Amino acid sequence: MKRSSWTMIRDALSNDIAIGKLSPGDRLPTEIELAQRFKAGRHSVRRAVESLAKIGKVSVEQGRGTFIEAAPLLNYTIGKRTRLRRNLLPQGCEVSGDLIGACQIEAPESVRDALGLEAGSKVVESRRITLADGIPIAFGAKFHDAARFGDVVERRDLLGSMTEVYKSYGIDDYVRSETSMYARPAKADEAQTLRQHKDMPVIVVNSLDTELNGTPLSFSQVVWSAARVKFTVANDDDA
Repeated sequence: MKRSSWTMIRDALSNDIAIGKLSPGDRLPTEIELAQRFKAGRHSVRRAVESLAKIGKVSVEQGRGTFIEAAPLLNYTIGKRTRLRRNLLPQGCEVSGDLIGACQIEAPESVRDALGLEAGSKVVESRRITLADGIPIAFGAKFHDAARFGDVVERRDLLGSMTEVYKSYGIDDYVRSETSMYARPAKADEAQTLRQHKDMPVIVVNSLDTELNGTPLSFSQVVWSAARVKFTVANDDDA
């Protein structure tokens, strides 16, 4: 019998995923088992699995195996009032986040310029990772003027959202003033943090939130998994 090529193996496994024969979270059979199934060499199997990992259909976890990717492609709408949970909760996923670390630092030039601060000013840098149904989709840093928001991290942990945090400072509403984004190859540590293939790209999003009168509140630099999130720019002021 003719030996299967790696493209035939890739397409067969992709079809198994599409029809539900392999479900999100399922462990893929081992290389040996797949080689036996397709009567192919392990090199062909390895290349087929690698190609599926590159497009986000499977994730390879060192020491555990290869698993069918559980994360759907989520839509994140960027508008005047961009809110994380308002974006993702209606799509049926459980949104959660973990604080990676926080500290006060001297504001880098880009952050200082965005927040309108003087040279030597301190900012609170809080680094968080965002997960959808337990799968990492983004991580990055948010910067606040330390003179104005010195305990912003503690309030965020207590109140659960930035909307409530700003209300606790007497700020009832805020808007997304600026957003810029670009795609690039993922760095090794970024791919590891997002649990995605090293050849999968990321989207870097820089954003500035302000009060309604234009006073800067925060500047964010966030790395998103391009395989798990797509962005829509809305014209609706309430987006």
